[in-house]
Amino acid sequence: MSDYTEHLKSSLHDPEFKEEWNAQAPEREVMRLIVEARMAEGMTQAELALACGMKPANLCRLENGNGNPSVATLYKIARGLGRKLEIRFV
Repeated sequence: MSDYTEHLKSSLHDPEFKEEWNAQAPEREVMRLIVEARMAEGMTQAELALACGMKPANLCRLENGNGNPSVATLYKIARGLGRKLEIRFV
């Protein structure tokens, strides 16, 4: 197991950390979906940023979890990927 995985596993025993980790799950899921979709389309970050009309640094921040994209930004990313944006409450 990686040092990161071990550290995370250990940290999740702290109730405050675990609560915050769980609260950030939707943001991590959005990050993961953007990266997976971009890779499935065979695009680099720079190519997707260009297709979305974004700066590559801004897309990089979103993929690294250092941003909270608006619905409008997610829509641009979906269009840049040739996909549609669908938001659901489940």
